[in-house]
Amino acid sequence: MSHMLDEIHQQPEVIRRLLAREKEAVSELAKEIRSKDIRFIVLAGRGTSDHAAVYGKYLLEVKNGYPVALADLSVFTLYDAKLRMEQVLVIGISQSGQAADVAEYLQRSKDLGALTVAITNVPGSLLTTIAHHTILCHAGEELGVAATKTYTSTLAALFLLSACLADVPQEADKLILCSEAMQQVMALEPYIVDRAERYRYMHDGYVISRGFNYCTAMEMALKLAETSYTGLNAYSAADFLHGPIAAVHESDPCFLIAPPGKAYENMLDIAKRLCERKAEIVVLSSETEILALATTAFKVDVTVPEELSPLVYIVPGQLLANYLALARGNDPDRPRGLSKVTITR
Repeated sequence: MSHMLDEIHQQPEVIRRLLAREKEAVSELAKEIRSKDIRFIVLAGRGTSDHAAVYGKYLLEVKNGYPVALADLSVFTLYDAKLRMEQVLVIGISQSGQAADVAEYLQRSKDLGALTVAITNVPGSLLTTIAHHTILCHAGEELGVAATKTYTSTLAALFLLSACLADVPQEADKLILCSEAMQQVMALEPYIVDRAERYRYMHDGYVISRGFNYCTAMEMALKLAETSYTGLNAYSAADFLHGPIAAVHESDPCFLIAPPGKAYENMLDIAKRLCERKAEIVVLSSETEILALATTAFKVDVTVPEELSPLVYIVPGQLLANYLALARGNDPDRPRGLSKVTITR
């Protein structure tokens, strides 16, 4: 078993552990955020952490009413900008806690008056020494280069913060049900092993979702790029209709992430349009109507609130990334040209 596969299977327990160990501290953090009358939130991350930030943006805007921006780190690291950061919360996300540009963004924001929070898996890491507050992922050491359990635990940390900011900390207990759903969706593994061979020679294509699961499309595309060296492009369903759909040819692989919720009808429409183009459609959903349009249907036979579905729906994507790598003769634990900690500035 690869480290990656082992760590995919660890995720339900990691989510439960994070909730148990961080709920009280995050409740206190939420009280401070409210007491400081924070008006705006900025999320800073790179790669997988940036995809988690996309989730955080949707969550904190939809569920908490805060305007949220994704940080352009080079505003500080390259251009030395002076930003007005009073009444701003800046959340730096780095699984290793060592991302130099995220650390610099966090430090500069702090110096300019922002309240700062680090979300990381490594206690005592660089980000934790800078931030006013830290939320730890409690994922244990992640040996796989392609992040899996640190990604979903970061999503869980953001959900916990959102629940506490809403002053409904018991809402966070939905993470327990979510962890159970993640365990149930592992039942797809034998089917994914079987279907991976079909996509052995896939080079490019599209991964599409919308709303809360836009981050899932981005993260799934990244996992497949890291382990199988594919060039899949991730799109929001809305953006996909503004041009990229014209580039879809017959038999092009298109992965659609379509849980029930407000974005579902858009995804159903995309599936119908792709059928007209005779694309190779792979659907991840619990819904019969859209699954019936698929060339390959990954039936996610669980139901969770839409805002928690990204934690569940990335699991089949992670499993596919692991098994597609093996089908292609790659080692999912040793992606070429990558290391566990990437330093950018």
